[in-house]
Amino acid sequence: MRSGALTFTATEKVIMGRPAAEVIAELAAERDAVRVFLLVGDTLRRDTGEIAAIEAALGRRHAATWSGMRPHAPRTDVLTATLAAREAKADLIVTVGGGSVTDAGKIVALLLAHGVTSVEGFEPLHIYVDPDGQVINPLKSGPEVRVICVPTTLSGGEFNTLSGATDEGVQHKQGYDHRAMAPVAVVLDPALTRHTPEWLWLSTGVRAVDHAVETLASMQSNDFADGMADSALRLLVEGLPRVKADPSDLDARLKCQVGAWQSMISIIGGVPMGASHAIGHILGGTCDVPHGYTSCVMSPYVLAWNAEHDASRQARISAGLGSPGESASVALDRLIRGLGMPRTLSEVGVSEDRFQQIADYTLLDIWGRTNPRPVSSADDILQILRKAA
Repeated sequence: MRSGALTFTATEKVIMGRPAAEVIAELAAERDAVRVFLLVGDTLRRDTGEIAAIEAALGRRHAATWSGMRPHAPRTDVLTATLAAREAKADLIVTVGGGSVTDAGKIVALLLAHGVTSVEGFEPLHIYVDPDGQVINPLKSGPEVRVICVPTTLSGGEFNTLSGATDEGVQHKQGYDHRAMAPVAVVLDPALTRHTPEWLWLSTGVRAVDHAVETLASMQSNDFADGMADSALRLLVEGLPRVKADPSDLDARLKCQVGAWQSMISIIGGVPMGASHAIGHILGGTCDVPHGYTSCVMSPYVLAWNAEHDASRQARISAGLGSPGESASVALDRLIRGLGMPRTLSEVGVSEDRFQQIADYTLLDIWGRTNPRPVSSADDILQILRKAA
C-alpha cells in the first residue's frame, strides 16, 4: 500500500469556457475591487482588442495596465511591474498572458507585501538549496493583494503556488513559493488562446504532458495523483493534435486547458517532478530556451535514462500516450515530433560547452535530486544532456 498526502492551494474557483472580459468584471465586483491592476502580454495588448475589452468591462474598477514582461520573468521587469502596481494602489492583480506573465503577477503580489523596491530585495525571499541538498523556503508571510490569472498558454503555472523569476546577474531562475501566491481564481477562455502562436501553444502543451509524465514516473506519487496525471495525459494527447489540425477547434483547446490544469494538481499537492523539469528550469533561466521547448527536448531522453534503471513506472505513460506495450520514451518522441516541435538541444541553440554549467545549476534546483532514478552528481545530468545533444 502506498501512502501519501496532498496539499491544496488558496485558489477558490476555476471558470471554463466563458469570455475572459465578462468573467473578470464579475470577479472584480464579487471581491469589491476598485483598483484592478492588469499585467498582460505585450503582443496581446498591442496587436489584439482583447485587453481593451477587459479594460472596458472593468470600467471604473480599472486602475492601470502594464505590459512588457520578457521571457523567464527577469527580476528587473518584475520589479518595474511591482513599482507600477504600487503606484496604482492595486487591490487586485489580473494577469493575462503566458507563463512568464503569470509567474510575474504572483511575484508582484509577494513583493508588494514585503515592500520590495530594488532587485536586491528579492534575495531573502527565494527558495534555495543548502549544502546538504535540502530545499529551503524562507517565506513566512505571503501576499495580501490577490491575483486572478487568465492563461493563454498551457504551461500551467496559474494553478501553482510556485513562481519563478530570473536573477540576471547569475542567469539563474529562482523559485518563490507561498500558499497565498496561488491565484484566487483562474479563467480558462479557449477563444482568447487563438491569438497564441502555434509553436507556443503546442510546446507549452508538451510542458503539460511532461507534468503528467513525471508524475506517473515518480516513485513518490500516489493513486489520486496518478489518476489526475493519467486523465491529463489523455486529454492532451487528444487535444494537441486536434488544435494543430484545426486552430479554430475551441473544444480541443479547452480539453488542452483542462488537461494542463489536471497535470498541475499533483505538483501542487506535493508530488515532486524529476530531471526533465529540473534541467528545464536551467535551460530556461540560463540558456533562454522557451519553457515548452525545454520539455519537448528533455522529457523523452529523461524517460529513456530512467528506464535504464527501472522502467516499472512507465507502462501507464505508454498507455496514456496511446501506445501500450511500447517504450514510453519512443511513444513520447513520436507525439512531440508529430506536433513539429524540436527534439535536441542543438535545435534550441544549446551547445555542449554549456553542459557543465547546466549540470551544476540543475543540482541546485528544487527538483534536482527528486528524479526516480537517483541523481547524485553533475555527471548524472551530463549523461542525460549528452543523449539530448
